Amino acid sequence: MAIQLLKMPTKHDNLYLNVAIGHFATSHSHINYYIDVTVPKTRLSEARAVSHELARAYKATTMVDTVLCLDGTEVIGACLASELTKEGFMNINSSQEIYVVTPEHTAGSQLLFRENLAPMITGKHVLILAASVTTGFTMKSAIEAVTYYGGQAVGLMALFATVQECEGLPITALFDPSDLPDYRSYDAHSCPWCRRGMRIEALVNSYGYSSL
Repeated sequence: MAIQLLKMPTKHDNLYLNVAIGHFATSHSHINYYIDVTVPKTRLSEARAVSHELARAYKATTMVDTVLCLDGTEVIGACLASELTKEGFMNINSSQEIYVVTPEHTAGSQLLFRENLAPMITGKHVLILAASVTTGFTMKSAIEAVTYYGGQAVGLMALFATVQECEGLPITALFDPSDLPDYRSYDAHSCPWCRRGMRIEALVNSYGYSSL
């Protein structure tokens, strides 16, 4: 089947989901929806709207020193840090400084922080931000890296997530499968579309999709 591109309304009046429908392969699974978060990751107005929604879960309850940005979410991360540090009685991080950092990935997909960035993790309360969480593999690696460098993961958030928690921490997601009731994700070895001989139409990751 040909890839379909759609802009779908969500439970958030000011935010939409841009999706591609087809048979896609990620590095860990096969899915029928690719959630395109390019616009909120790159357009300031949407990044602000996303961060405003995500920050609600942490403003009054969670001390944050560092926002760790995965999947190219640095613009959202900067807006999130701004949202979390706004002056206000109900804002626990009011007028505080928050670091916004991005990890380096090794050849083995491990997360690495050089000596100039490690102090922004060590001894810090770290909020981990991802574009999407489907298998939880990347989020788990991020939690392990924060712990290894002596930090504490205090919150997990994503624009889209199909799982509700990772390593015992709840994931705050802007969108979830309730926004896409027929969303499906399968292990590559048990994919029913592959068993029916349906070709993979694109390889997808946090940067986008490449048609095959």
